[in-house]
Amino acid sequence: MKELTFDNRFVRELPADPEPGVHVRQVHGACYSRVMPTPVRKPQLLAWSPEVAALLGLEEADVRAPDFADVFGGNALLPGMEPYAACYGGHQFGNWAGQLGDGRAITLGEAVNGRGERWELQLKGAGSTPYSRHADGRAVLRSSIREFLCSEAMHHLGVPTTRALCLVGTGEKVVRDMFYDGNPQPEPGAVVCRVSPSFIRFGNFEIFASRGEGELLGRLIDFTIARDFPGIEGDADERRMRWFEEVCRRTAVLMAHWTRVGFVHGVMNTDNMSILGLTIDYGPYGWIDDFDPDWTPNTTDAAGRRYRFGHQPQVAHWNLWQLANAVYPVIGKVEPLEAALLGYADIYEAENRRMTMAKLGFADWQEGDSALVADLHRLLRDGEMDMTIFHRRLAGFDAEPAEVPGGSALALFADAFYSDDRREAVREEFTAWLRRYAARLRQQAVPQDRRKVEMNRANPLYVPRNYLAQQAIDAAGEGDLSQVEELLDVFRKPYEEQAGRERFAAKRPDWARHKAGCSMLSCSS
Repeated sequence: MKELTFDNRFVRELPADPEPGVHVRQVHGACYSRVMPTPVRKPQLLAWSPEVAALLGLEEADVRAPDFADVFGGNALLPGMEPYAACYGGHQFGNWAGQLGDGRAITLGEAVNGRGERWELQLKGAGSTPYSRHADGRAVLRSSIREFLCSEAMHHLGVPTTRALCLVGTGEKVVRDMFYDGNPQPEPGAVVCRVSPSFIRFGNFEIFASRGEGELLGRLIDFTIARDFPGIEGDADERRMRWFEEVCRRTAVLMAHWTRVGFVHGVMNTDNMSILGLTIDYGPYGWIDDFDPDWTPNTTDAAGRRYRFGHQPQVAHWNLWQLANAVYPVIGKVEPLEAALLGYADIYEAENRRMTMAKLGFADWQEGDSALVADLHRLLRDGEMDMTIFHRRLAGFDAEPAEVPGGSALALFADAFYSDDRREAVREEFTAWLRRYAARLRQQAVPQDRRKVEMNRANPLYVPRNYLAQQAIDAAGEGDLSQVEELLDVFRKPYEEQAGRERFAAKRPDWARHKAGCSMLSCSS
């Protein structure tokens, strides 16, 4: 582990906050503040990802060594590490919130592996920073487990995401008001080591634009292009514009993936939007169980539902508009920015259509398919059907009979319904839709066995449902990490059937519909 090589370009090439200390303050004229992780009482390795360790050139012996937990719990540094917390702002729930920054995260440094790949190592829950505001910079075990599991699950699902190297217990308690009801409770603390090529987000640019710090804004844009988008060429103006176009493209692709797998971020503030088009900052996220485009996993968002499942592509577009407003003083031209924003909508539409075709087994897109898909989504909602289970069952649907038998067709989807009454309410319409779908499939010369294989590549069998994560969290609170390890292993192959693990593919049980942590969550972690 001591052979990790660090090349910390962010702190080397960008200006630092000249003021020392972690006292909360407004930081001007700087991209970051140097800050050390706060040591914890008893760092203990709870879980780790062998895949991410391999990315960094680490072997199991490195991870099992006693000093590993010390480093990634915040008690020690490796040679070459230069810890800092980044300064950024953001729009939260549609309103400008001013300076935000890394209030709970501390980047240790940029590790460069043997293949020349650059990976930022960032500890979440490592202590206070100048940006900590109302919190203490710590994180609780429940939120840390959720971030650790989902980061790795999303990677294996094929969704662009930050990664997670490890989960370290602190041996300390952290007081949190989980329900925001005035009854804070002490909970076990933990630290997650997040890994990404970059943790720069939209808000890093917004903060300098809001303060009129144009020179620093330009430096950050050019730095980001040089380090994180090395393939962009041209003169300075061309590179900046092509960079913004690429950010729009990557964000559109990301939104299409979220729609494909049924992921709901929960807090799509501009400070939670990665400049690389990655899923970043796993807080009160959730997975669509019964299909509902208006569902949000965030209790803070329950009234307005700004970040609901079906609205995420539009929110991402709005966030890109805020980024465009921020970088305009440097780019100086409205037309190319507007063209890139219009391009976002086109790219999302194309990617979403491509992924929808894959989910439904269509070889091409035909006239009438949009109406077929819209009717399906209405039936899934009205019938209270599980999104993940429905699409996996659909791959086994036999479209060859000229007349689809209603009873046997519905039996194929029996375990996808959450309510018998809702199933009966849509029985006739759903059967009619299946007949239309069968007729549509018969128009293309794709054998059913091949279609099933291809559909199952687009439709996961296992996703990190909130209730599964909560069960693992409950067990971990009692000192049993085995469920965390098993979930991590299940999610390594989300598209493949795994014998003996059928329960991980089951729909949400009734007891979990309104249980804390199993449906909606707060931002309290």
